[in-house]
Amino acid sequence: MTHAADALDLLVVGGGINGAGIARDAAGRGLRVALVEQGDFGGATSSASTKLIHGGLRYLEHYEFRLVAEALAEREVLLRLAPHIAWPLRFVMPQVAGLRPAWMIRTGLWLYDHLGGRISLPKSRAVRLAPDGYGAGLDPRITRGFAYSDAWVDDARLVILNLRSAQAHGALLMPRTRFVSAERRDGHWHAAIEDARTGARGTLRARALVNAAGPWVKPVLDAIGGGDVPARVQLVKGSHVVVPRAYPGEHAFILQNHDKRIVFMIPYERRFTLIGTTDVAVQGLAEARAISVEETRYLLDAVNRYLARPLAEHDVVWSYTGVRPLYDDGSNDPSEITRDYTLVVDERDGVAQLAVFGGKITTYRRLAEAALEKLQPWLGSARGAWTHEEPLPGAAKDVAIARDVLRARRPTLPQPLLEALFRRHGTLADEVLGDARSLADLGRDFGGGLCEREVEWFVEHEWAGSADDVLWRRTKAGLHMSVAQRADFARWFDRHRHRAATIG
Repeated sequence: MTHAADALDLLVVGGGINGAGIARDAAGRGLRVALVEQGDFGGATSSASTKLIHGGLRYLEHYEFRLVAEALAEREVLLRLAPHIAWPLRFVMPQVAGLRPAWMIRTGLWLYDHLGGRISLPKSRAVRLAPDGYGAGLDPRITRGFAYSDAWVDDARLVILNLRSAQAHGALLMPRTRFVSAERRDGHWHAAIEDARTGARGTLRARALVNAAGPWVKPVLDAIGGGDVPARVQLVKGSHVVVPRAYPGEHAFILQNHDKRIVFMIPYERRFTLIGTTDVAVQGLAEARAISVEETRYLLDAVNRYLARPLAEHDVVWSYTGVRPLYDDGSNDPSEITRDYTLVVDERDGVAQLAVFGGKITTYRRLAEAALEKLQPWLGSARGAWTHEEPLPGAAKDVAIARDVLRARRPTLPQPLLEALFRRHGTLADEVLGDARSLADLGRDFGGGLCEREVEWFVEHEWAGSADDVLWRRTKAGLHMSVAQRADFARWFDRHRHRAATIG
């Protein structure tokens, strides 16, 4: 177990997207930063999203104009900083009788086109849903709709790339390390931490502490005595299902449901369609370990109102569930609880903690800037905001050119393999491949587009410590494997576990 002899400026608890963004921002400002995460980085809520960078069109109905404007502006920033893992996506909203009227949708889309300032993506417009176009796969009686732009992101890889950048700027990153407790003493936090695998304990000292534990924000508050933090968290379960490709085309659908919620259908991993999400208030994490039968039926019923060929439970090839740690604003409807973030600072004896409530992937970078601004009186720094300028690892100014360069340098390797590697690593794909010039150089082929050379990279450079870390977060190779292949890879990984040492 690692011990910090010298005091840190900042200790971050939680290795999801908010913790990763804060650690990166702070380290880049020259602060001494450590981050502890009880499991895998991005292993909970931050890898269980709908995979979107979006302003949140439906938030306009709740008058959350500030959140939508900030999210739309951030959409532009993230598309520029991480174009290898985030890209534009066209959304189609079919118009159906009895739900939101056309004038309301047009008004909302006009606001969506203009709230975020200058945008690079195509603006919204009314469209005809022709069978050979946007209407392919839909009930042919649905003939009108609206199209607008948002963006897709690989959420788990966004976490990892932020952490790689944080590490490059000097942050100490500690996965599979539990935060046990902390107390204020001698002008510092004295935090007890524990290796989740061995039980070995250590301590870290820091001038300030950030509680970015997501669904565990309340337990972490309890472990440090709570302090004067009036905010509360509302846990909301969100589930998704994945089915074989339900319709042709590279556009997504945003579907109005009869309960006034919306459900997305999104092209996923080339051969599949992602459907989500649900909103179910839960009292504890134990209630949200897996999708329920009712949630599966809810999602299928929602899309079947629009599809020409209805989906059934046996079509579901994978599902996942996450828990959103939303700021409790007193709403009784989980869908109406704000997705905006709330940052609460508690200071006693000159020692501060900051607790993060709510937030969404799209606005993580601005959340991190806001957190550092709030902690400025206790931390200071020689550098101001900077993360809007520095691309994330692997980014390229021109993705198409960078991809062509990779193909030209590796003409003997299969193009689908190079494409998959580029979508995960961007320009770093060359480093992943190293001296490999043939399939034999890549080591064992595990299926699903995953080879031994890339697994070694995940272990040595991206903190992968289990088969699931690789199959479902660093990649989605598990979705392309058979049950037997996944089991075989898990056995292989366990035999080579000694190679999965924590990168610190």
